[in-house]
Amino acid sequence: MGDILHALPAVTALRIAHPGWVIDWVVEPRWRALLAAEDSIGRQSSQGPAQKQTVPPANTQPLVDHLHFAATKDWRKAPFSRRTLHEVKALRAALKAGEYDAVIDLQGAIRSAVLGSMAGCRRFIGEEEPRERVARWLFTARVATQGVHVIEQDVELVSSIAGDELTPVQPWLPTDPAAEAWADEILLPSSNLPVVLINPGAGWGAKRWPVERYAAVAQGLIERGCRVLVNAGPGEEPLAEAIATETGGAALPLSCTLAQLIAITRRISLCIAGDTGPLHLACALSKPVVGIYGPTDPSRNGPFGTRFKVLRSPESRHDHTRNETPEAGLLTIQPDQVLQAADALLYPETTIKSDFVNPSETAQ
Repeated sequence: MGDILHALPAVTALRIAHPGWVIDWVVEPRWRALLAAEDSIGRQSSQGPAQKQTVPPANTQPLVDHLHFAATKDWRKAPFSRRTLHEVKALRAALKAGEYDAVIDLQGAIRSAVLGSMAGCRRFIGEEEPRERVARWLFTARVATQGVHVIEQDVELVSSIAGDELTPVQPWLPTDPAAEAWADEILLPSSNLPVVLINPGAGWGAKRWPVERYAAVAQGLIERGCRVLVNAGPGEEPLAEAIATETGGAALPLSCTLAQLIAITRRISLCIAGDTGPLHLACALSKPVVGIYGPTDPSRNGPFGTRFKVLRSPESRHDHTRNETPEAGLLTIQPDQVLQAADALLYPETTIKSDFVNPSETAQ
């Protein structure tokens, strides 16, 4: 989820610069909602002179012409099953049939590089130093990126397709009418209150700030007159329920679809989370965020393109080891510091900085 959201500002800039191009995307089916609503039938390529657009079209699939689905998570579970082999073969055939002028890998993983190579395109672009270095050997063109943040790196990669000098822009995300109606219904009872979305989960334990501290933050926000929603991703329902229990039911747990999460995030006043997809989604929608960081580097993967506060202890070290327990530096961050950062974004005229707030806290 985070990788797609980080790629979207670059691809949106490319779409704005070249509205007549055909842009297709290979994506895991579970992340489809980031690119197309469920009822989308795809946008056709323009046949006449393209008109340059700087705002997203009113479309359920505003950015790409066609989606190719690669269910790699399922394929890994049964790599030699008849279904897997059939789906891989069908994807390869569809990519070759696209006769693309260029293929670009914005993830830099071995998996994404293998998928990109299936197109058989002579021009396969990737980073000189991708996330997984072995991937570079599948690229036919490599770009030595200079940017620090992954979004800046993605823009450099996309700019190399036609020699553009692109800059990151707010990405175009699809609008799902059913999800939008659901979000309106959820928030109707308190539409005049600031809405704060908390996401207590994380990709692995080392990045997960303790749930009892999130509960303390939720309680503080409720006392300030905010409505608190707690996002529960798959398997994270106990975390959200624990926060609801600690706040006497005042914080509302949400187990929603990705389309619904997009819709609800469009309506929030603030997002509080670690280095997770929902935080990056809030940034993509230009919502203020408080990022609680531990072993991952916020200069590369932190909030971007919105107002934000990053809390990270000087004791934290850059480490992607999938440990189950929270990283030691992460545990030095206290609820009152998170609340102070939240106050600074919700009520900027009455608050001061926290000692843990990153000096580069303003919008990039």
